[in-house]
Amino acid sequence: MVSRRKVLFAAGTIAAAPALGASALPETPSAVRFEHGVASGDPLPDAVILWTRISGLERGAEIAWQVSKDDSFSNVIAEGKVFTDAGRDYTVKVDVRGLTPDTEYHYRFLAGPIISPIGRTRTLPLQTDKVVLAVVSCSLHPNGYFNAYRAIADLDRVDAVVHLGDYIYEYGAGLTDYGMGNGRMLMRIPEPAHEIVSLADYRMRHAQYKRDADLQAAHARAPWICVFDDHEICNNPWRDGAENHQPDEGDWGMRKAAALKAYSEWMPIRDPAPGKLREAIYRSFRFGKLAELVMLESRLLARTKQLDYAEDLSYLDGKPDKAAFRTKLNAENRELLGAEQRQWLENTLTATVRDGVTWQVLGNQIVMARVNGPDIVKRLGADTVNTLRAVSPEGVRKQLDTFAALFDSADPLPFNLDAWDGYPAERERLYTMFKTTGARTVVVSGDSHCAWANQLRDGVGQPVAVELGVTAISSPTRWLDSWLPDLQLAATLADQNDEVLAADDAYNGFVRLTLTPEEMTGEWMSVSTITSRRFTCFPLRKFSAKADEMMLKVGI
Repeated sequence: MVSRRKVLFAAGTIAAAPALGASALPETPSAVRFEHGVASGDPLPDAVILWTRISGLERGAEIAWQVSKDDSFSNVIAEGKVFTDAGRDYTVKVDVRGLTPDTEYHYRFLAGPIISPIGRTRTLPLQTDKVVLAVVSCSLHPNGYFNAYRAIADLDRVDAVVHLGDYIYEYGAGLTDYGMGNGRMLMRIPEPAHEIVSLADYRMRHAQYKRDADLQAAHARAPWICVFDDHEICNNPWRDGAENHQPDEGDWGMRKAAALKAYSEWMPIRDPAPGKLREAIYRSFRFGKLAELVMLESRLLARTKQLDYAEDLSYLDGKPDKAAFRTKLNAENRELLGAEQRQWLENTLTATVRDGVTWQVLGNQIVMARVNGPDIVKRLGADTVNTLRAVSPEGVRKQLDTFAALFDSADPLPFNLDAWDGYPAERERLYTMFKTTGARTVVVSGDSHCAWANQLRDGVGQPVAVELGVTAISSPTRWLDSWLPDLQLAATLADQNDEVLAADDAYNGFVRLTLTPEEMTGEWMSVSTITSRRFTCFPLRKFSAKADEMMLKVGI
């Protein structure tokens, strides 16, 4: 058993004596409350991050924490106090050390007589023959209820929740703002009501999300391993800017710093090591000799600006100059990870393969497979497309013409230039790394609001990895249906792309990933609705790959 004194000492850098000006709790402790729940994250064999937030404080104070083997807290094995104040938005984060591997713990916080909800967490194993992960992405609060989070909270087993980004969204509550059609109907109105830009804005948006009971339940169920994508800052960023950051919204660097500070405060992740940027969120977690989970960062550290068909595609004789565009697209200097992260990743994969770890799982923000855009003429027929053009408004006609010109199957271009398809040279560098290290790579990907099952292949067509893409927790899925319902986009992309074995954009949900020494199994766990709190959760389809073959097979 770990002594309380030992754990207090080990956690001393976090739970240190309060800074000058610290005080006891207010005289009216009834004003103090834990309205944002509790969370844990970044588990190690002997450690885990515990998180909460205190409401009702007006000055800095010490908050107590406890870890127990049971939910009655009759066997408290670690405890301490940690200081919080307005400088960290009254959030509390403790890095508890000296724990036992592969052990479930309960934890809570105490503000005087006020006790937080109780959370469950688990340390990583030194050896195991099974790992179950819930992989999630894209939770747009106004667009629907977080039923998928509730379904995760109700799972019989989940060793960790892997969040691939878009935990919050930056948009406001305007009539045409993203998700506000459902938001007005469900009375899920963003706070603040404008697009978030300042530190106070980002903190308020995180606070609104964490007041959601379904999200709180999922956080309290198991440790989370998270990485941001784009909307935690704003849509489609790159190294030096973002599509959704405009000059009248202030300095990009200041906005990014504010977003990352709020993310660090409000998420159960370890703070960066001294001298490391908050952007450098890449890190790895080892589940014994069964799996190494490697979380990548592909948004802020090194990403070259996305190409855009409207801006970067030239025309010859009225037709798109695809050869010239591909020259830009395939440029060797187009990066996502950057040299430092690539070297870290190669070292990590080399070490995990050398140590005999069976699976290398890449927590990846964006879809990695080659996915060319849909050939709408092939799918719908020329007569149907011509009829649609004749009866459609100008905006839809332009979309139809763009699709027909860019994605005809004789010479198609990539569908999503914000994904790995926008960075082919970087993807080949990554695939070379998979091959040279001998990694058995399972890629899990977010961002796209679509479920994917992909067999990844290098530039000469050799299989290098398998990929499971996760649909959204509550963000819109069938976004093309409003103007082209017969296209059935996901099915069309699966039919017309060799790497895509299956795709589905009909449901919200998550991926349940189960790993054993022999096999990887992935299930598209789908919720029946996000607009009613009465829902069912079911496995829509199932996929598997044998460790000795690494070829993805489609089940139900």
